[in-house]
Amino acid sequence: MDLIRSILRHFEKVTALPLTGRVRMGSVALPFLFLFVCACANIGSPDGGPYDETPPRVLYSQPDNQAVNATRKKINIRFNEYIKIENASEKVVVSPPQTEMPNVRADGKSVRIELFDSLQPNTTYTVDFADAIVDNNEGNPMGSYTFSFSTGPTIDTMEVSGYVLNAQDLEPIKGILVGLYEVNGDTLVPDSTFRTRPFDRVSRTNGSGRFVIKGVREHQRYRAFALQDMDGNFRFSQKSETIGADSLLFEASSRPDYRLDTLWRDSTHYDSIRPVRYTHFFPDDIVIRAYLEAGQDRHLLKTLRETPEKFSIFFTAPADTLPRIQGLSFEGDGGFILEPSEKNDTLTYWIPDTTLAYPDTLAFEYIYQEHDTLGQLVWRTDTLELVPKTTHAKQIKELEKKTEEWEKEQKKKRKQRPDLPPEENPYLVTFLTAELKPGASVAPNQIPILTFSEPAPLPDSSAIHLSLKVDSLWEPVPYDLLPIERDPRRYRLYVDWEPGEQYRFEIDSATVSSALGHTNKPFKQDIRVRKEEEFGTLFVHIIHPDTGIVVQLLNTSDKPVATERANADGRAEFYYVKPGTYYLRCFIDANGDGVWTTGDYDAGILPEETCYFPQPLTVKALWELNQDWDARGIAVMRQKPAKITKQKPDKEKQIKQRNQERAMGKKT
Repeated sequence: MDLIRSILRHFEKVTALPLTGRVRMGSVALPFLFLFVCACANIGSPDGGPYDETPPRVLYSQPDNQAVNATRKKINIRFNEYIKIENASEKVVVSPPQTEMPNVRADGKSVRIELFDSLQPNTTYTVDFADAIVDNNEGNPMGSYTFSFSTGPTIDTMEVSGYVLNAQDLEPIKGILVGLYEVNGDTLVPDSTFRTRPFDRVSRTNGSGRFVIKGVREHQRYRAFALQDMDGNFRFSQKSETIGADSLLFEASSRPDYRLDTLWRDSTHYDSIRPVRYTHFFPDDIVIRAYLEAGQDRHLLKTLRETPEKFSIFFTAPADTLPRIQGLSFEGDGGFILEPSEKNDTLTYWIPDTTLAYPDTLAFEYIYQEHDTLGQLVWRTDTLELVPKTTHAKQIKELEKKTEEWEKEQKKKRKQRPDLPPEENPYLVTFLTAELKPGASVAPNQIPILTFSEPAPLPDSSAIHLSLKVDSLWEPVPYDLLPIERDPRRYRLYVDWEPGEQYRFEIDSATVSSALGHTNKPFKQDIRVRKEEEFGTLFVHIIHPDTGIVVQLLNTSDKPVATERANADGRAEFYYVKPGTYYLRCFIDANGDGVWTTGDYDAGILPEETCYFPQPLTVKALWELNQDWDARGIAVMRQKPAKITKQKPDKEKQIKQRNQERAMGKKT
């Protein structure tokens, strides 16, 4: 009552109208204030009453949900409160897929849907909102909701579900389309169907890679496909689209089932567990392994020339044939030294001729292969004019500035220490640098890589030394330093390492000359070979009917640290494994090339099958770990351990339980 009196006094001040005498409190003011106070009490704050924790509820719709013989292309779904649709473009899916994007929007207490495509006869339409509908104020989720209707006398109510995983590493793929084609007769869907017409039914995966396709016809055979639809036509039309196909045919079915639900008393104590009956739809375990085909469309992506001495050209895809160069600001091919990437999709050209490198502009015709609009490789000629970001003149200015600063520093030193010997200006000469990795410490089975900063042929072996420390002396030991194919800067160092011993690798000064005319400073790297007792050993026995199995030992980032081919008995052996936590992956090397190979849809070639061991392995020093592995012993969607799965499940929307927090706050 005190609150009402206070409000009355405020109302009198604002209106300048005395409530007594002019308006009777019981006739007008009191009902008005009663409604005002009641409204304030429902705002949902600690001082204004409990929060709204009731999810939105459908009151009615036009047409009715699951209506038959429907002809309306405009749908209105009315709720009991104001609502909104979150991430509609990602979560709301209309099936059959629509050529023209439907208009799905929240409008106050309604959801309005407008379809622009013509309605197909005798067809079930579904609008799957997933968990996108929430109330407007508190964001209370409605839960999974689907609206459906049929243009014929019956409506299809079956569902099928499953998962889409990346074929190479079994990562769940979020947001990829999953579609069904009806199969009539005993034959599979023709391969051309996936390329020529849209899906019959469609859905989209969530953060776990899981999909549910609703409105499926009973007693109808289907085949499932996955598609990362780049152009919105609901069919496989571009090589850049990730795809997948399940080769099995299935029919949808259902049976009554129940699940156990836990009722919680509060956030830490459960009250009871009760069975909840529901309709279980099958199949619910479809797995589609999705992949990106090899031979993606190849186009020139960009050029880069950071310094005068080299330039790089980037392509969108690998190639078997290298480009050609015809000079415009110079004659011939320029005598460039090519450093290609492993798949020829990045090509770096070193310029040994300073008369070509130092001018600001390098102009030439670049003749390369790219795909045309029909997907065929054709030759193309582009005129390129490359200007370095840091020109030769700018390099000289920077060196002059550094030299000037160095000379000032030298003068200061000599004032303090006149007896200091003179130092050589480090900026007068550019040296070729070298790096050996791994360097300071290696495993007995490791092969270090020697990398120069510029293309450099090796000198006579008398200028390179490898020594073993015996007592306090260094004794020479044999080695092989061999170039890496197609790489003008890197070499492999092969040595029969003795565990626990100390080695030294040296290159004499000025004995290696790069293609750009720079020589090396003396190089020395001490190398400790780790002792055998610092490592563990892992033996993996794979129970698998296939041969040609390649096993990969993975770190906690899902990256291979060692790869071994299993023998005919399915045994793979990993020696000199550093202690730590590891994971296992294998693939069936069908073509025997030692690397995982993707699929080719038109050729009917599936991607090579990948499996994960579902548990981490702990390798300890001086231990031998033997692990049996039934590679197909667990369903593929449950194989990859959660700790190394990068695509995490979507966070489930829940009621915020703010009233419980409010009540606990009042108690304190």
